Amino acid sequence: MTAVHARCGAWEGIRFVVNRRFSYGGWRAAALLVAVVVAAPLSAAPPAAARHGAVPGDVNGDGYRDAVLPAPGANVAGKEGAGAVVVLYGSKSGLSTSRRAVITQNTAGVPGSAEAHDGFGGATATADLNRDGYADLVVSTPFEDTTRGRDVGMVTVLWGGKKGLTSGTDLPATNPGAYYGLDVAALSAGPGAATQVLVGGYEGTMRFAGPFTRSGTYGEAVENRDTASVNSVALGDFAAGGRPDEVVVTVRLSELSGGQVYVNPVRGGAQQQGNGLIAAAGDVNGDGYDDLVVGDPDDPQSADDGALGGRLLLWYGSARGIAWEAQPVRLTQNTPGVPGASEKGDNFGAALAVADLNRDGLADIVVGSPLEDTGKTDAGQVTVIPGRQTGSLGTGAYAYTQDTAGIPGAGETGDSFGTSVAVGDINGDGKPELFLSAAEENTSTGAVWVLPGDTGGPTTRGSYLITAPSVGFSQRDNTLLGGNGLLGVI
Repeated sequence: MTAVHARCGAWEGIRFVVNRRFSYGGWRAAALLVAVVVAAPLSAAPPAAARHGAVPGDVNGDGYRDAVLPAPGANVAGKEGAGAVVVLYGSKSGLSTSRRAVITQNTAGVPGSAEAHDGFGGATATADLNRDGYADLVVSTPFEDTTRGRDVGMVTVLWGGKKGLTSGTDLPATNPGAYYGLDVAALSAGPGAATQVLVGGYEGTMRFAGPFTRSGTYGEAVENRDTASVNSVALGDFAAGGRPDEVVVTVRLSELSGGQVYVNPVRGGAQQQGNGLIAAAGDVNGDGYDDLVVGDPDDPQSADDGALGGRLLLWYGSARGIAWEAQPVRLTQNTPGVPGASEKGDNFGAALAVADLNRDGLADIVVGSPLEDTGKTDAGQVTVIPGRQTGSLGTGAYAYTQDTAGIPGAGETGDSFGTSVAVGDINGDGKPELFLSAAEENTSTGAVWVLPGDTGGPTTRGSYLITAPSVGFSQRDNTLLGGNGLLGVI
């Protein structure tokens, strides 16, 4: 293994993994951290995926963005946990579960074939990669068995067109190692290398840059094995230079809450003032530079690390990007204005989206706390922290639970509301909808709530619930509609 960076000191050459058996169920066993000095990737019990879910994108070019709902635990043709992705087509009237496409590895044009426990849909991302006016969908299958070995993983691009997602090609890793596709990110910021896909796994990352074509070609593929055992990836333009910057977050490291955070690894080394498990990017203060938000949902491992109940770390972008020694803004549920209170095991920061919900030009931070107790143990909560040009972040924050007025259903023990979060306008009115999932709802079949966009942001008026049976899944448990987020590792 290549050393992470000289500044890592005693941690140099050490790789850490979560020793926790993958399951499409609702277990809550504590993660066991293992530190091993190795010269090759560890073969460890796989972590449950996925980290991120795709934002809505217009895959059929009708002018309305389409929602993407992963179901990595779905049974396909008798294959348990083979996985699927549901596309619900947007329209002026919003979404209808009758206007859908269910895509698996048995779907015509999709590479591979459905096999038990592949986890197709483990992580997803949308972007118009070939810049033809149709959104494309990047889908990972992190537990795919290939000729290279068991649970090697694969990543597929499903190409958008007038008839939707009808064909796919692979984004191959140079040396996939294990669990290639634990997380994916995609950003189409312009022609050529301004459009990129970033893929994370236990061997490191693969960065693919444009131009992309439907036949499966791309301009460049770069392997990075200097930051191995990757848990989360993101792309953002932190210096407004027109080309994406890479963000890599490792798996947990011993004596830290979460793993190390790298921006454009490994030019400057890990961020020295923070760590976490998941990352997202957006312009929170409206200065034209993307900012980096990292969720660190773990309780502290030492006196000077982490925050009780979890935290967010925010690094502001600038003309020089984000320096490795930069101090982040720290946000918890004890931050003034943020609803609730920091309590052990809340896992505030376990899901993230950064997007402008109220069209004020400032990106808002949507954060999940899927193990928050809201009258029922681990029922879950989602908090929105509005972006601000001046003043303290946290002011004006608000929260949702399943018991919030207007939201269908009711909070129950172990639902994990806030497993994943996403934002996107699916009815073309310019007011983005908010998508919230609960992986453990209804014996882990999962569910997704859609909160309509309004002038001041999302509203619970007219909100609705999408369940696994409503989109065609008949199995009684473990479908994981909406994805499993970080539930496999928190």
